[in-house]
Amino acid sequence: MRALIMLMLFVVGVIHLLPAVGLLGRNQLTTLYGLPFDEPNLEILMRHRAVLFGLLGLFFLLAAFNPALHILAFTAGVISIASFIWLALAVGDYNAQIWRVVVADIIALVCLSIGIAAHVLVQSRAPV
Repeated sequence: MRALIMLMLFVVGVIHLLPAVGLLGRNQLTTLYGLPFDEPNLEILMRHRAVLFGLLGLFFLLAAFNPALHILAFTAGVISIASFIWLALAVGDYNAQIWRVVVADIIALVCLSIGIAAHVLVQSRAPV
C-alpha cells in the first residue's frame, strides 16, 4: 500500500511538472495552451504560473517519499486540481489544449483518490 501511495503522488508530481516548461518562454506557452502570448503581462503571469506548477510538482515528488507530507500533498492536490476542473467546466468553450489539461487533471485526481484511499487503509491498519 505504501508503494501505491508513493506511485500515485509521483504520477501527480510528474503531471504537475509538465507545465513548468512554460517558464522557457512564449513559444512553449503557446504549445501548452494553444493561445498567443504576445502580450508581455500575460506572458509574465503564465511563466510565473509555470514556476508555481514546477514547485507544486516538486512538492508532490518530495511527498511521495516522505509520509509526513502525504496529507498536505493530498489536500493541496485535490484543491488545486478540482478548482481547475471546476473553472474549466464553469467557463466552458475552451480549446483542445485546455481540454488536454482537463484530462490530465482528471487523471491526477483519480491518482490522488487512489492514493488517499491507500493512505486511509494504511492508517486503519496501523497499531494504536
